[in-house]
Amino acid sequence: MKKILSITLSLILIASVFVPLSASAAQGPDPPKSEKKFAINGAGATFPFPLIDTWRVEYNKLYPNVNLNYQSIGSGGGVKQHTEKTVNFGASDAPLTTDEYTLASGTLHIPEAIGSVVLAYYLPEVPKSGLKLTGEIVSDIYLGKIKKWNDPKITELNPDTKMPDRPILVVRRSDGSGTTYVFTDYLSKISKDWATKVGTGKSVPWPTGVGAAGNEGVAWATRNTKYAIGYVELAYAYQNGMTYAYLQNADKTGFIEPNFDTVFDAVKAFPIDKLPKPEADWSSVSMTNAPGPNAYPIASFTYLLVYQNLNQAVSDKDTAKTLVHMINWMVTDGQKFSKPLLYVPLPPAVQELDKQALSKLTYDGEQIWKYQSKPVVSLDLTKSSTKTDTAKTNTTKTDVSKKDAKKTDAAKIEPKKSTTKDTKKTTEKKPKPTTKQTVKPTVKKTVKPTTVKPTTSSK
Repeated sequence: MKKILSITLSLILIASVFVPLSASAAQGPDPPKSEKKFAINGAGATFPFPLIDTWRVEYNKLYPNVNLNYQSIGSGGGVKQHTEKTVNFGASDAPLTTDEYTLASGTLHIPEAIGSVVLAYYLPEVPKSGLKLTGEIVSDIYLGKIKKWNDPKITELNPDTKMPDRPILVVRRSDGSGTTYVFTDYLSKISKDWATKVGTGKSVPWPTGVGAAGNEGVAWATRNTKYAIGYVELAYAYQNGMTYAYLQNADKTGFIEPNFDTVFDAVKAFPIDKLPKPEADWSSVSMTNAPGPNAYPIASFTYLLVYQNLNQAVSDKDTAKTLVHMINWMVTDGQKFSKPLLYVPLPPAVQELDKQALSKLTYDGEQIWKYQSKPVVSLDLTKSSTKTDTAKTNTTKTDVSKKDAKKTDAAKIEPKKSTTKDTKKTTEKKPKPTTKQTVKPTVKKTVKPTTVKPTTSSK
């Protein structure tokens, strides 16, 4: 009897030691201290701003003592402020170049979302989305080779549409932009002429076109200028009722409508083994022109930029812990807000990679979060615990109809409200956001929960 009792007590003692250790390993980062107030400051890309602003609101509901101030100033500005260490984190759709990484040594790339870039247009004679364009045609338009909407190359692809005999007004970003990086990365893969004369970058030597700042600025200029074409992130185009083109897929077997499903197919074609470690060089990572019959060709990651040594960007350890907890929430639980805004939620394997990145962050030489990493073996999009209940999630409308005309150097703007209607598609219909909100043309460090605010800088 004594022997049995001794064994039982030994087992209880062992359990008391190992169960807490196991439970602790499964826990996330420590939540923010409730007795303190925290202000987390970030700046950068306009591409993911609708999603980041939603995160700001939803995280504050969970932790009212934490306020996220995110300045949607463009990827170029985000990289600059991150390099100068004036914010807690930067955001960019373009990974750091090797030169930028040298200036911001110790930066970790943390994928936060996956989105897409669309070619929006305003043709009074073509009031619906679905104009068919190839990458070569888009390249020639932005090279200034194709100057009119009724060019034979365009009319040949759209025989049932009477194209107007009007000049094409090309709209593009005016300064450093991650959306420009994604767009020009795609064109460089499609056109040798583009790759040679213009190339890929956040800022490029544009052969033609008028400039506008931010996704909001390009959307506004395109939406309000007859016979214009411009490139913007999908959420900005869709939620503002803009008409946009269906681009030829990489397989050259069809023309693909940009929507959640076709961007999802592009993500599925991307091999996870091409992703480097968070602290490594990400400059060659690209998802554009992915293969597949239904893969939309201009899809991309967008990134948070964080220093591994948080002493470089954060003033105290409690704020460092809050930053780690917030980012972990964004890339895990916060992904449920992606789909209603037409972003693709991060696959589980990418979420795991992000957790590994966060586990590397330190303050005063001490690891902030001791996370037990899991092997990253595949980009499995069929398994995800992320819920995307569009019925319960507010969307963010990026209405640019009232944007200040100073955002663009277009010579003449003619107001117009365009509506998007379905035309012949190669894929299923895109999901419809449940609520729409409007943009106000002022820039503030903090914004109201239901608005997307344009800025005067580009992404």
